[in-house]
Amino acid sequence: MKKTIKILGVLILTLSVSVFVLSIGTRISGIYINTTPSLPVGFYKVVDEPIVSGAYVAFCPPQNAVFDMARDRSYINRGDCPSGYGLLLKRVFAQSGDTVFIDQAGIFVNGEYLPDSAQLTADAEGHALPQYRLQAVLDDSEYLLLSDVNPQSFDARYFGLIARDQIQQVVRPIFTWSHYRVGH
Repeated sequence: MKKTIKILGVLILTLSVSVFVLSIGTRISGIYINTTPSLPVGFYKVVDEPIVSGAYVAFCPPQNAVFDMARDRSYINRGDCPSGYGLLLKRVFAQSGDTVFIDQAGIFVNGEYLPDSAQLTADAEGHALPQYRLQAVLDDSEYLLLSDVNPQSFDARYFGLIARDQIQQVVRPIFTWSHYRVGH
């Protein structure tokens, strides 16, 4: 029995070290592993491309009360961003010159409703969610970042626009395995 427990312990330790080394290796090589439901689960590579509508981006959330709440409720992780949060991956849905309207009913970009963009009033635990409101034409440094696969994602519906200087990289999916839409 003790030998079985020892073997199991060694296997778990080996697996943990391997996952840790793999995560460092992928980050150094410019690859992100996304395990959240905000984007398809899989591997994303940093690419040298402009930030345009439809692109996936990695960004450091700004230090503010909404992101503090998100970290405290485990919507986002702690990490290496200057704010102490982890990088988030989202898709760009609006940029400079786009007209954006956000209310509880959802988000409209240039007059078009974005499917599954209605704000939730509470999370799965029953905690109230921020109810962000906006009606604006975006300037050169503003981006609307959302999930298009998860209507429960913590995204611009709750934290608003993200400034250009928060966006670290453009990323492109290289291998994903969850292309379904949550709730569909």
